[in-house]
Amino acid sequence: FKAAKAAVEAAAKTVQSMMAALGAAGAVIVLLLVIMVGIIGGAAFSGSSESSEALSQEVLSYTATIQKYANQYGIPEYVSVIQAIMMQESGGRGTDPMQSSECPYNTRYANSPNAIQDADYSIQVGIQYYADCLKEAGCTSPQDMDKLKLSLQGYNYGNGYITWAIRKYGGYSAENALQFSNEQAASHGWSAYGDPEYVPHVLRYYSSGGLFASLFGGNGQIVSVALTQLGNEGGQKFWSWYGFDSHVAWCACFASWCGDQAGLIESGKMPKFSLCDDGIAWFQSKGKWKSRGYSPAPGTL
Repeated sequence: FKAAKAAVEAAAKTVQSMMAALGAAGAVIVLLLVIMVGIIGGAAFSGSSESSEALSQEVLSYTATIQKYANQYGIPEYVSVIQAIMMQESGGRGTDPMQSSECPYNTRYANSPNAIQDADYSIQVGIQYYADCLKEAGCTSPQDMDKLKLSLQGYNYGNGYITWAIRKYGGYSAENALQFSNEQAASHGWSAYGDPEYVPHVLRYYSSGGLFASLFGGNGQIVSVALTQLGNEGGQKFWSWYGFDSHVAWCACFASWCGDQAGLIESGKMPKFSLCDDGIAWFQSKGKWKSRGYSPAPGTL
């Protein structure tokens, strides 16, 4: 309960910051866009079908750093996934919370376990490498669970596993993860290699929706995406993404951009729209429009 209270208090402050940033930018928010932050980073609590274990306060304290590097390496929609990885790797403790010392992008320290002595650098290296795993796995959305699982096992084994699994089996399975571990251990003369159950171990901390989403039907992933844009002024990133070559009221463009990054447009759960009236019409046509009196959940559009 103490953790929940802290998360809600932090969420309230984040909402205030987001509204202030949008107001300063002069956005005319006519659309009822409620990207309510129930949980910082979209995942202070996790509730997947595999488990519902909470992230530690240490992991949550790195949310802003994770968002920064996830944005830098082009995977802002995977913040919740990265938090789950960190939780499994270290619980957020130590100087190498992403356990990325042996990653090829570590050029400052020895490539041996726990060699990195700078938590920020560990997170940068780990996220850069995980971005490679996602690309190798062909994962373009956190909702693509088959390829997401492949990318996760690749983070643990090294992305050579991803190439091997695709070539021999077309992707990840618990069986081929164990097979790869046994083969690698035998070839190196080791007693064990990696964690064959890394995927379920990570997914127990991950949910693409989050606690409130599972209760009320919102989408926690879009919250994580929106949080990466705190501090954006002017909205150029969003209206130019949409296709405009000069400034427009960008509230709907922002909503569409977040939805695109979270995989909601591709999955048909929301449209790409630049006019609020067009968005309203679409939701009404799909029977998804909510009138006054409806209580929105985190991630509700």
